[in-house]
Amino acid sequence: MVLIQRNRSSRQRIAALAAAAVLALSAVASPLANSASFVAGLWPEAQAMGVSRQAFEASFAGYQPLPKVMELTRKQPEFSQTVAEYIGKRITDAQVGKGRAMRGEWAQTLAAISQRYGVQPEAILAIWGMETNFGSYMGGNNTIHALATLTENGYRADFFKRELLTALRIVSDGHVAPQAMVGSWAGAMGHTQFMPTSFMSYAADYNGDGRKDIWNSVPDALASTANYLRAHGWRAGETWGYEVALPRGFDFARAEALGSVSLGQWQQLGVARTSGRAFPRPSDTARLYLPAGGDGPAFLVLPNFDVIKRYNNSNSYALAVGHLADRIIGGGPFARPWPAGDFSLSKSQRVELQSLLARRGYDVGTPDGVVGPRTRAAIIAFQRAAGLTPDGFASGRLLRTLQ
Repeated sequence: MVLIQRNRSSRQRIAALAAAAVLALSAVASPLANSASFVAGLWPEAQAMGVSRQAFEASFAGYQPLPKVMELTRKQPEFSQTVAEYIGKRITDAQVGKGRAMRGEWAQTLAAISQRYGVQPEAILAIWGMETNFGSYMGGNNTIHALATLTENGYRADFFKRELLTALRIVSDGHVAPQAMVGSWAGAMGHTQFMPTSFMSYAADYNGDGRKDIWNSVPDALASTANYLRAHGWRAGETWGYEVALPRGFDFARAEALGSVSLGQWQQLGVARTSGRAFPRPSDTARLYLPAGGDGPAFLVLPNFDVIKRYNNSNSYALAVGHLADRIIGGGPFARPWPAGDFSLSKSQRVELQSLLARRGYDVGTPDGVVGPRTRAAIIAFQRAAGLTPDGFASGRLLRTLQ
């Protein structure tokens, strides 16, 4: 009886282990099966875009969704850090030194590209430095697999599906092998991080070898960047902006209402360059940008600032590119320090700030986390009453004061 019972227990344990193994295999196989179905469903659209079957199969060889890609969708520093934090981590003396070295190494190529496209070498270099630290790190992700992960998981699926199909076409056209098409988690590729659709529209074959190789050819990558900036309205001979000093008693509300006016008009309001030099072309138009409010560095930004934002739609990014460009050609750090103790506000914290203003009797409308003209006017009114700089800036420091 004991022997029979033991045999029965053994059989039960084996059966239980076998069942567990089947469940484990099912858990693994199901996502893989779903991914296989997802890839198969892409083929008709890829074929319609002119992608060869060979390129399609090579691109998806070994494809599995990349969990890290989805994690990174929730960690975008342009929108989770203050401008001071963002720039401080990226524009270092080492970065500036490397930019100056690259300026010397690629001087002849940069001069020719600048002449062809009308974009200053330092602006091209600054984007290269910001995007991949001058080619030292291009992201390390298989671009097609990263884009497929985003599409399959429904993250901005229409946008990333279009980028995925375009990336497949780039491979099919022979510009790069699928395994060499490396980039960021979001599909930005090569030395200066072009999205696939941008590649198709603006990438340049500068060295004339028949391929637009932004992964291995620095001249192709830099020319592609210059072509992109020119196509989006870069103004040859103009800079991105200037750090400026504001006069005592400056009217921030009036400055916001003015919007973009000539540098000469800003001068009439007492705004001057921190360098002490005159504006080289007073007729150039600019708007006031206060990334940390009236207590931090102030800038007059020109139209080229917004062209840089076409590369990455972030004020932090555009200011970092402009500042790095200035440092590469010999400029120094910002003249005015950043306010200490500030922090970036989340949406819930912006709602809290609006609610606290409303409790004090200031008209912010419905607290929704959107800092529009009504909220800024309420902030200015509160700041004036509290003896603070009346800049209308919704900051972490202001939230602390209201709390």
